[in-house]
Amino acid sequence: MLLAYFQLALSMAFVGANVGVAKLLAADLPIPMIAGLRCALAVLVLWPLAKAMEGLPRIQRRGLWNLALQAFFGTVIYNAGLLAGLRLTTALEAGLVLATLPAVVAIGSALWLRERLPPRQWAAVALAAFGMAAITLARLGSDGAHGSVIGNLLVFGGVCGEALYVLLAKRLAGHAPVVTASLWMQVFSALMLLPFCIPVAGAVVALTEPATAGLLVFHSLTASVLCLLLWYQGIRRAPAGIAGVFTAFLPATSALVAIFFLGEAFTATHAAGFVLLTGSMLLATWPARRPSRR
Repeated sequence: MLLAYFQLALSMAFVGANVGVAKLLAADLPIPMIAGLRCALAVLVLWPLAKAMEGLPRIQRRGLWNLALQAFFGTVIYNAGLLAGLRLTTALEAGLVLATLPAVVAIGSALWLRERLPPRQWAAVALAAFGMAAITLARLGSDGAHGSVIGNLLVFGGVCGEALYVLLAKRLAGHAPVVTASLWMQVFSALMLLPFCIPVAGAVVALTEPATAGLLVFHSLTASVLCLLLWYQGIRRAPAGIAGVFTAFLPATSALVAIFFLGEAFTATHAAGFVLLTGSMLLATWPARRPSRR
């Protein structure tokens, strides 16, 4: 069981660490190039993995349409919002904004899937709203040196795209193997991003810098491959529902990378936002108590 918990924690830690990595990449490469190359590298790795692990089974046309929509919202919109936002705001605040994802998914489940949310889920939404409000109000009253309202809102737009990806994934759950579905999603993502990559193809020269190329490879393999494999290996062994608790590692790791590797300042506002948004994630993902049997 400890191995499963370690896999879940490491998966979320990679997601959090990639916020800082994405900020560094966004300073050197055009946004479409980062996302497009990330997807292309992921396809090269996922194709042999899917063939070896699942035999590349055929997916029905309806499932492929669903995966194409997941690619659009979960890759194109998410990466566009995150990377564009990171050019304006800090990795620390972007990581905190990403912590609103479970609350946004909860709202989407209620509005789109017509799921009935328990009071705890609405409390998570409220905490997420207060956390975002705290960061936003602090930015409105500052000189913008430590963050940006517009940048944070762009990242939140990416969160909304990722939330739609999660909701679409719920519709496909059980109808397609995980690695094969991920492969198709990366293929669709690469095709969607290709028209935006061609006009900025000259920027690929930046990859002659070993540090930039290494960051891109790390970003692609961890965000699109390792996170997926670690997460699904973990939830196979972890008790039902407990996996979501490990999403708290996302803002925590993002904050650590931003502070210790990017040199960003951690203020009282960030501390308040961290407490509120991490609390929101835990409330939204903590496993429900099962009724006792008599």
